[in-house]
Amino acid sequence: MTTARRVAADVLHRSRDRAGFAGELVDSELGKANLSAQDRRFVTQLVFGVIRRQGSLDALLTPFLKTPLHAVQPRVRDVLHLGAYQLAFLSHVPKHAAVHEAVELAEHVGSGQARGFVNGVLRKVADLVTDEFGPSPGPAALPFDAEFRPPPKPQVTVADRKKGKRPHPPALSPRGRGGAGSPSPPRGGVGEGSASPIPILVPRYRKLTQPILPDPAADPVGYFIAGFSWPRWLAHRWLERYGPAECRRLGFWFNSPPPLWIRVNKLRVDRGAYQLQLAASLVEAEAGEHPQSLRLLEHVPIRDLPGYDDGDFTVQDHSSMLVASAADPQPGNRLLDLCSAPGGKTTHLAELADNRAKIAACDPDPKRLDTVMSLCRRLKVEGVEPVLLGENAEPPAGPFDAAVVDVPCSNTGVLGRRPEVRWRLHPREFDHLIRLQTKLLIQAIERVRPRGVVVYSTCSIEPDENEGVVNAVGRAVPNLVLEAEHHAIPGAPSDGGYWARIRKLG
Repeated sequence: MTTARRVAADVLHRSRDRAGFAGELVDSELGKANLSAQDRRFVTQLVFGVIRRQGSLDALLTPFLKTPLHAVQPRVRDVLHLGAYQLAFLSHVPKHAAVHEAVELAEHVGSGQARGFVNGVLRKVADLVTDEFGPSPGPAALPFDAEFRPPPKPQVTVADRKKGKRPHPPALSPRGRGGAGSPSPPRGGVGEGSASPIPILVPRYRKLTQPILPDPAADPVGYFIAGFSWPRWLAHRWLERYGPAECRRLGFWFNSPPPLWIRVNKLRVDRGAYQLQLAASLVEAEAGEHPQSLRLLEHVPIRDLPGYDDGDFTVQDHSSMLVASAADPQPGNRLLDLCSAPGGKTTHLAELADNRAKIAACDPDPKRLDTVMSLCRRLKVEGVEPVLLGENAEPPAGPFDAAVVDVPCSNTGVLGRRPEVRWRLHPREFDHLIRLQTKLLIQAIERVRPRGVVVYSTCSIEPDENEGVVNAVGRAVPNLVLEAEHHAIPGAPSDGGYWARIRKLG
């Protein structure tokens, strides 16, 4: 019999073997399983939750093991993680049900002899976790969830208005040099030259019967590793840059299910009209700052939304929508999307140019390029030419009026949406990434005409990948002007990331 927990265990097994990313693996397994809509949501919740909170789950399980956790058979370890996750982080699952189902799951993963072991360990975890919550961290306080409230709007006095002053939203507050939160002055337009206001964090910590976590005051790195489930190197990196308060906010944000944003296809329908279609289907949505953006207040199956087959919308995070808009594509333009897959920015460029631009969509992976063209067909986008870049192949020569280069990056701005990244990424990879990002940005610059524009973007919040690359290229390549840049702050209101618009003067 197929159950949500069995499917989740199978996905975790495949994810550990790096057979793909969690989202892809969940979709693959659900395509083969006959589960209700509620159970399908439960599978996603379990898989993403266990991967996100692996460090916390290890901290909860370790005191009750006689051998190191890494010595436990991997599939049995998955079962322990699934059981502990339900006990600690899913308040709607009864404790007895979480333990019982985990014991039964041991048989499914081929370790029936471990049933007693699983039962004994998880019963102790169940006794450790209370039903009480508090607002503060501590050795016996496990980060549970948080509410992110909009900050108060900056006040501008009458005198300020007479002087032409505008409210300036705060950015991340990095500690020391080279922080990621130093935006350039606002220039007008959606997301241009600024950073979004940081929401106010209202956290909840689940009380434990024993102080099994490091003391956050005496050992903040240890607490972030165990409590917020971060790898040690990232805890050191971000605590030094941002300090404990901002790291707690990032920790809660990246351990929460990310909001679901869609971009309304302006070639098909305007945002207000589509919002009414959603309301008629009993789907609540609210408009974002970008004029094509809508945030769904509940997660619903995308293919069930009105107008999916007609191409009325596509899924795209709010911060990603800002990138194509920064390029300001016009009808008749010749455009280059140097890293086009999966196609969100390519199709957005076409929409913004009223389907009257010629776009070279490049990618080195033929399957990912097929995904780009499939999205173009669904959205009724025209003028896109797929360009497969084989090994060491050069991009199209141009000249182009504008280029977008959404480079491969560390993904540190989207750790909630791509939960396995925190465990797969290693600090030694940054040197390789930065060299690749620099190469791609220079290639894009070389291919735009004089007075042409290049928009460089990442889904990273690492300064070295963002303004570090842009500034280095600006020093090396003459006749470039940085017209605007934007730091998308995680949780304000969506994923983290960065873009910079560069003008080529000659």
